[in-house]
Amino acid sequence: MVSLDELTQYCDGLLEVGAFQDYCPNGLQVEGGSQVRRLISGVTASQALVDAALEREADALLVHHGYFWKGEDPSITGIKRRRLGTLLGANISLLAYHLPLDAHSQFGNNAQLARRLGLTAEGRFGTGAGPELGWFGAAPEPFTAAQFGLHIEHCLGRRPLHIDAGGERIARVGWCTGAAQSYLEAAARLGLDAFISGEISEQTVHAAREYGILY
Repeated sequence: MVSLDELTQYCDGLLEVGAFQDYCPNGLQVEGGSQVRRLISGVTASQALVDAALEREADALLVHHGYFWKGEDPSITGIKRRRLGTLLGANISLLAYHLPLDAHSQFGNNAQLARRLGLTAEGRFGTGAGPELGWFGAAPEPFTAAQFGLHIEHCLGRRPLHIDAGGERIARVGWCTGAAQSYLEAAARLGLDAFISGEISEQTVHAAREYGILY
C-alpha cells in the first residue's frame, strides 16, 4: 500500500513531467482515495478500462491517454460524464502520462518498442517543434523490406500496415510510437531505410513513396 500523494510524486519525478509542454495535464487527473492498494494500468482511460478497474476493486488507474485534452469541449457530458462519474463514484484515482511516457529512456513506449524489435537506439530526432520524441538506430540484422514486415509481425503478434517505398536493404530504422506521421520527413532527411509509427494518415502513404522510405 502507498499513499496517493507518494505514488503521484514518484511517477511525476520518474517521468520528469516538468520537462514537457503537453496537450493534456500529466500526473494526477482525477483524485480518488488517499491510499492505493491496487493499481490498474492501460493505454486509454476508456469506459471499458474504468469498468475493469471497478470490477477488480482498484484504487487507481495509470494510463497513457487520460482526459482534458487541449482543444476539446470542456463540457462534462456524454461519455466524459459517464467515465468521470464511474471514477468519482468508486473513489478511483486517475493518473495519466502522455509525452513523458513516450520519451522515457527506460520505461517509455519507444524504449519498449526497441526492446521488442531488437533495435539498437543511437539517437533521437524530431520535427523541429517540441521535444525530440523520435528514435533512430540499427536493425538487429539487415532485412529486406518484406522480411522486416514479417519481423515486426512476429515480435508484436500483429501484421503491420506496410508501405514498401524504400530500398531492398533495411539496416537503419527510425521509430516513434503513437500519432507520429509528421516525423516521416525528418526520418527521410536522416537517410533512414525505414520508419515505424503507431498511426498513419492517408497523405503519409504518398509522402513515404515520394521520400523513398519504407513505412
